[in-house]
Amino acid sequence: MAKQAGQNITQKLLCSHIVSGKAEKGGEIGIKIDQTLTQDATGTMVYLELESMGIDRVKTSLSVAYIDHNTLQAGFENADDHNYIKSCAKRYGIHYSPPGNGICHQVHLERFGVPGMTLIGSDSHTPTCGGLGMLAIGAGGLDVACAMAGLPYFITMPEIIKVDLTGELGYMVSAKDAILFILKTLSVKGGVGKIFEYGGTGVKTLSVPERATIANMGAELGATTSVFPSDEITREFLAFQGREGDYTPVFADSGAVYDGVIKINLSEIPPMAACPHSPDNVREVSVLEKENIKVDQCCIGSCTNSSYDDLMKAAAILRGNNVDPDVSLTVSPGSRQVLEAAVQSGGLLELINAGARVLESACGPCIGMGQAPKSGGVSLRTFNRNFKGRSGTSDASVYLVSPETAAYSAIHGRISDPRGFTGELSYSPPPLPDKSDKTVIPPLPPEKAKACEIVRGPNIKPFPVGRALETGFSTKAALVTGDNITTDHIMPAGAKILPYRSNIPYLSRFCFAAVDETFPERVKGYGSGLIIAGENYGQGSSREHASLVPLYLGVRCVAAKSFARIHRGNLINAGIIPLTFINKGDYDGFSLGDEIEFCNIRSEVEGGINVTAVNRTKGKTIVFACSLSVREREYILSGGLINAIREKEKSKKGGKRLDK
Repeated sequence: MAKQAGQNITQKLLCSHIVSGKAEKGGEIGIKIDQTLTQDATGTMVYLELESMGIDRVKTSLSVAYIDHNTLQAGFENADDHNYIKSCAKRYGIHYSPPGNGICHQVHLERFGVPGMTLIGSDSHTPTCGGLGMLAIGAGGLDVACAMAGLPYFITMPEIIKVDLTGELGYMVSAKDAILFILKTLSVKGGVGKIFEYGGTGVKTLSVPERATIANMGAELGATTSVFPSDEITREFLAFQGREGDYTPVFADSGAVYDGVIKINLSEIPPMAACPHSPDNVREVSVLEKENIKVDQCCIGSCTNSSYDDLMKAAAILRGNNVDPDVSLTVSPGSRQVLEAAVQSGGLLELINAGARVLESACGPCIGMGQAPKSGGVSLRTFNRNFKGRSGTSDASVYLVSPETAAYSAIHGRISDPRGFTGELSYSPPPLPDKSDKTVIPPLPPEKAKACEIVRGPNIKPFPVGRALETGFSTKAALVTGDNITTDHIMPAGAKILPYRSNIPYLSRFCFAAVDETFPERVKGYGSGLIIAGENYGQGSSREHASLVPLYLGVRCVAAKSFARIHRGNLINAGIIPLTFINKGDYDGFSLGDEIEFCNIRSEVEGGINVTAVNRTKGKTIVFACSLSVREREYILSGGLINAIREKEKSKKGGKRLDK
């Protein structure tokens, strides 16, 4: 990409990293990746995939393996996964952040993120580091493994939308309210195919943690990522972390051009809440307060709102007050650094004295790892997702709110507008953090790393691999479902299931459990299957299990009205064909069990952008769009990315297979 006058931040970041393609809207580009992160719910698969590639050491400037999701060790499974990931980190030159050290996005922001660099992570909230001036993107695990192996990361060049912020947040209004306001305006589909670049005078009023909160929940918009400038506020944040040497200014040039502009006055945003069961079902807290909604639980934490400032604002509101006796209040510090600072400043004691339960520095309740609400309970959470059943209780009503709203409501036992708080919202500045990173295990030198043995427990099973696409095949409609199917619908999380993330055969029992519990047995009985879906199929988490488990069960294609970006990429990496309805009315013509035949699918994928199917049951022919890049076409024809890599390595090595 040639350097141009008047570039925006996104163009500058791409310009310095693009290695293939042209940065033309809608075209595919490959970018060099500087850093990667994984977490343990997705990491085991990432490292199994990395092993299969036969490399000796990661080729990124920095890669970190975080243990922050599956920290509830009720059996051997999670501990075995952690041990496997730790051994892979030693073997391949990866930093290892152990359980209790903190949530990957919070710790990466504090200790490893560098303005101007690229980062991809096997977690959809990796854009958190966009608050630091990085191009940080959530991706499927196999894409992260490829980046660690030194391969480019490919994306479709998105639209770049400027979010022009003016004014400043009002009393008891937080960055969480700002991103909820944007979600209300744009919806969970409003960011698909877009990067949101924040600018304007209002940006200067936001701290790095506040910027990170907004960038984090850009994932709920369906955006590729969100980007903030790296400015004096960024420099001060890095200096506090003892990393001022990592500071690089990143800003948009005067006269930078965008594909669109959204203007938001921060001063006009009130406290907001995302109501059940979607992050874009947003209403003003003042309106909800009038409805007298009783609250059973409040949870403060997650990668969205677990910074020192988040916890201390809650502590200040709770100071001298007690949590309502009918409310359970939990607090999850985002990192060991945040926890230590809260202890030293006295804020943790204020939280405890008010009746809060302090949890481990981990994801915890956000991914259903403990603290499920009671039956039919109302839970206020400072998290980023409130999909039905994600909390662990299928009939719970989960609201997404700011720490201020959660703390104030916990006192009153009802959803309450925090602007009613009349006390003093004051707290001590954080003490200087320990900069030794003593809890993080650094990479071994190459000569020692090669001697490290990779350790596998009995719960770690091989990941499924697809087969090369044949000339044609017949299948059946194994599931017909609606709009906004999330990866939680496809492959649930939670304390009962997460320990088996490295065991695809076991996980397969729960595939689509929230939609149709009979799906796994049905598709296995069919021998293969086609999924019929509506708009925005696969929104939410980056978990590639939502493609690997259907692959294991025999799913060959998914036909949807539209796909979420990360999940579409995961399907292609797995060798599952993503088909899009050209005529959306054709969606209504499918019923469960319909016999579907693809007569010439290989030649159609090879040569064009459309695929023809015949519904033998209904006697109807349907033409689907199957728009794939040259690279994606290669993956589908080979039966997935791993097969494509093996084929290339086999040809390089004169016929010797890479996996032998």
